[in-house]
This record gives sequence, C-alpha cells and structure tokens, in this order.
Amino acid sequence: MLPALIARLSAGEELDLAGIQRAVADLVSPAGDPILKASFLTALAGKGETAGEIAGFARELRELSRPVPLDRETRGRQILDVCGTGGDRLNTFNISTTVALVCAAAGVTVAKHGNRAVTSQSGSADVLETLGIPVDLEPEAAAVRLRDHGFAFLFAPRFHPAFQHLAAARRLCASRGQRTIFNFLGPLLNPVQPTTQLVGVSRPELVEPLARTLQSLGVRRAMVVSGEVPGPAHLDELSTLGENTMAEFYQDRGFTVSRWSAASFPLAAATLADLAGGDRFVNAALIERLLQGEEQGPRRDAVLLNAAAALFVAGAAPNMVAGWELAAEVIDSGRAWKKLGQLRRAA
Repeated sequence: MLPALIARLSAGEELDLAGIQRAVADLVSPAGDPILKASFLTALAGKGETAGEIAGFARELRELSRPVPLDRETRGRQILDVCGTGGDRLNTFNISTTVALVCAAAGVTVAKHGNRAVTSQSGSADVLETLGIPVDLEPEAAAVRLRDHGFAFLFAPRFHPAFQHLAAARRLCASRGQRTIFNFLGPLLNPVQPTTQLVGVSRPELVEPLARTLQSLGVRRAMVVSGEVPGPAHLDELSTLGENTMAEFYQDRGFTVSRWSAASFPLAAATLADLAGGDRFVNAALIERLLQGEEQGPRRDAVLLNAAAALFVAGAAPNMVAGWELAAEVIDSGRAWKKLGQLRRAA
C-alpha cells in the first residue's frame, strides 16, 4: 500500500485513520523494502505531518509496544519523561538527558525514553551508556529500577520491537539529512505512559498540536517547547538565546499557548556555539562536569532552565523560578553527582 499512500501524500492529502493503519502495517513489516519505507517517510515529511497524523501514528504504534509492569506503588507516583524530539541539527550537547538526571536527583521518578543517535553525534542511549547507566533493560528490570532508584532508561528498540524493521529506512533518511515523523513520535511512545512530560520540538508550529496530542493520550501535566536561537533556528529545548514557544496543560489550570523569554533569569552571555556538544565521550565528560558543579556558564544555564520547567511540570516546584533554584541546589549540594554514582552502582 505504500506506493498509493506516497501518491496521496505527494498530492498534499492528509492521511485518514485507515491510511495510517495501512502505513503502519507496511512500515513494521519485516518483508518491506527499506527504500520504499524511506520514500514514504520522506513524502510524509515533505507534505508536513499534521497533528491528526502524528496522533494517529502514535496510537497505532503504542499498541505494538511492550508494557512495563509497574507495581501499584510506582504507578501511584508522578512519573516524568524529559525528551527532545531531535532533528534540529544544531549540535547541542545532551541537554534533556542531563535534565533527566538532575530531576531524578531532586526526587522525581524519571522514565527516560530514547534511542541512539540518528541525526546527531550522541543520542541519549549513547551518552548514558558511556556514563555507565544501563540502557538496554527488559521491561521487568526497568520496572525494578523505577521502583528502587527513581530512574530508568527505556531504549526504544527494546520496547518497540517493530522498530527493528524501520531502522534501515530511518538510517537512509538520516543519511540524506531527512527528518521523519519518528522525530516527533518518540516522546509520545514512552511505554511507561508517564503522567508528566517536558517535550522539546524543533518546529514551533508543532508545539500546540503535540501538546494536544499528549493531552488526548492521557498525560496529566505537560509542557511542549521550541526555543529560538539566532539564525533564526529552533532548538528542541527551552532556549536561553531567544524567545520560546510553549504550550502547557495541567489538570487544574487548563491549556495555554504562549511566547516567553528567559531574560529574567541570571543567564551568562552566550551564543549557540557555547551549547555545542560532541560525540558520546565528549558529552559524557561534559555531563559529569555539569553534575559535579564544575561546569559553569551557558551550558549550566541551559540545564537549569530546562530543569526548572521539568521540575515545575512534575510538581516538584511551584513555579519555574523555584525550579531553577531547586535544580541549582541539587547540583551544588552534590546530590546530582551522588545520584549518578547510585545509578552506576546499580548497573
């Protein structure tokens, strides 16, 4: 069915539910041609994925994931995921992964869903593995680590076995510099089904649609952000370098969309180059310096700003100012470094 669907997409047609179901069936088929799959993903991206298409793909793919058997006590907690969708190609370090570790050190239960690098030098799985944290857990082991340590990494291919039949097509798209819908789907497919999420996306026009999709999937509290940087371009994080487009919803506060600047926070003067990362080894060493409080300046500011939002969304701070202060205290008191050590020893 993919050739017919490609023709529809090339004509600018939005896929309906039946079309999405046929597409998913072909994409996850082990017999499918990777070149044809890549052509479909390219055509979908070329048309521009709508909110309805993203939500439809998310629902179909969630049905194929392996569930995490959380016990009643863990299921009763607020569980946070912090995830950038990728695809901004701005070569920043692993900000979301650092933020996830800071939030875990602050006492928030974090289920970090992610993968190895596709469009960057170092994905969340790559850098966490280099830091000595297990990244290839079975569902039962992930449940234990969430219960006992308040942090687990959920490696997407482990929990979404159908993805193995998409890997070649995604690599082909990446080699062409082509992002795909899977950049946006990652945060929507966390098998733990977290109650709270901070999601970054590099396309500001998708901020509100992704937030409404998260809300429709049952997430209780979430913030979806896209941060402007000079260029102009957009990070899949909150930006310290320009205005941020934000959509947020909370059970007790409704749904809002806004533009917001971090200028009121005590930010060091910075350029995009100051947020640059490298390969998994460079980024792991940088995260260690950040968690030890040795790295000051723009990279720390980026972590504190995004941690402020994550801690606020997770209910660990009453507002973002308090979230910034809590994140700074977690680092400066040594709690963040201690948490990294605990997660390493539990490997």
